[in-house]
Amino acid sequence: MRGVTKLLFKAFKNRFDMSDEDAKKLARIISNIFRNADEVDDASIDKYVRSLLYDLQNERLVKVRREEIKKKNRLFRKYYWYLNMEVIKREANKRVDDDPGRIYRMLAKRVWLSRGSRFNS
Repeated sequence: MRGVTKLLFKAFKNRFDMSDEDAKKLARIISNIFRNADEVDDASIDKYVRSLLYDLQNERLVKVRREEIKKKNRLFRKYYWYLNMEVIKREANKRVDDDPGRIYRMLAKRVWLSRGSRFNS
């Protein structure tokens, strides 16, 4: 896996708690959309890709840049999608707790004893 694809893979796996296979496929899809470019023109993508990018935008993994162009006294707006590498790197490097039961061992023994007496009555 290339650098950006690997970061996307780790970010998707950590953010969405995805399986390795699903995270790898999604990372490859996103990498193929951008094709090593910094941005992708919104007009060049289909509605399904756009929907995926909107979902990733809600998670702050991608952003949109708007450009206004004036041609023949008319104003046109173009939109460009780009990867939010700051958030992707942070998500990819986030430490994931592999032991969900750890939280229960962190609680003081008195907490467990006080809860147990209420339910044993």
